[in-house]
Amino acid sequence: MMNELINAVSEKTGLSPDQAQAAVDAVLGLLKERLPAPVAGVLTSFVHGGESNAAAAGAESSTAGSGAGLEGEAEALLGNLFAKK
Repeated sequence: MMNELINAVSEKTGLSPDQAQAAVDAVLGLLKERLPAPVAGVLTSFVHGGESNAAAAGAESSTAGSGAGLEGEAEALLGNLFAKK
């Protein structure tokens, strides 16, 4: 997923792949700082590991307790946000 994001940013902005990677890293870093930890974890898993890892992270955390609902919602939101159209 990370490569897809970098390629999309590069294509849509005209930035070089290295510049696009820096932009994606900056945005993801900001999101991780501002989002609740469970959501940031799902985002990281999703972007670096793909949809199957994000689903696994959500499934693992569903047994973890009170944050399970939030993580499940985050997984669904990220899946919809990054879904291929």
